[in-house]
Amino acid sequence: MHASRPPEPQFQRNALAPGILAAIALFLSPLVPDGLGATIVRFAVAVLALIVAWFAVQAGQWWWTIVFLAVAVFWNPIVAVEVDYGVWAIAGVIGAVLFLAAGALIKNERTPS
Repeated sequence: MHASRPPEPQFQRNALAPGILAAIALFLSPLVPDGLGATIVRFAVAVLALIVAWFAVQAGQWWWTIVFLAVAVFWNPIVAVEVDYGVWAIAGVIGAVLFLAAGALIKNERTPS
């Protein structure tokens, strides 16, 4: 007679979808002209950063929360950070990689509904 093993826990990656959306916005942001388009990208990235930060809190991975609160501050459209275009380009790539990494790594155990 075999002893039954408990089932393997299943995980869900709640931060994956907002991470992918933010990465797309950041990779495409150099194509968006300054003005309203840039403000919309900043707003979207800041909101998605806060969403990812919240999912990190829920998953108990607080270090991601700190990272994405900083991302939300850097990309916030209300009190805009003014830096050169080259810095924005580099920050956009770094931000996109952070969003993709967080989307893949932030996970919590799926609870039966």
